[in-house]
Amino acid sequence: MAQGLVNISYIVFTKNHKKKRLMSYITVYVHYVWSTKNGYPFLQDDIRYQVFDHILDNAKEKDIYIDELNGYDDHIHCLVSMGPDKSLEKIANLIKGESSHWVNQNKLTKKKFAWQSDYWVASVGKSEINRVRKYIRNQEKHHQKKSFEEENEALLKEFSFIT
Repeated sequence: MAQGLVNISYIVFTKNHKKKRLMSYITVYVHYVWSTKNGYPFLQDDIRYQVFDHILDNAKEKDIYIDELNGYDDHIHCLVSMGPDKSLEKIANLIKGESSHWVNQNKLTKKKFAWQSDYWVASVGKSEINRVRKYIRNQEKHHQKKSFEEENEALLKEFSFIT
């Protein structure tokens, strides 16, 4: 099955008791962005990659398919292929809540770790998936030239969240 494509199969019995297989195929990609609480640079050095690895492992356990994940000192980007049983809000809450709990439980930061409560998410069309993957992969390079505040404002304008 293609990466990111969710297949839900059901077997139903008709009046004639013949098996009929019905399938639903879902391919909806979304791009999430959220920051650390107050933009504090918690995600420096090795901590960032520990958190990202944990997020990926936790997402698999919760049947959340993260296609691409990266970020910088103070924020995260996730390209997620939506499944049939979780809302946009549920996915964000499962990833953010569990990961902040894990960071604090494992004492990875000196200060109490938290994500900002808000986030933004936008749909990604099939023709844009590779561009978004590349954008997410290149976060470190991207932020040598532009701050998260500048990036965030540009993205919010691109997706018409602000004018």
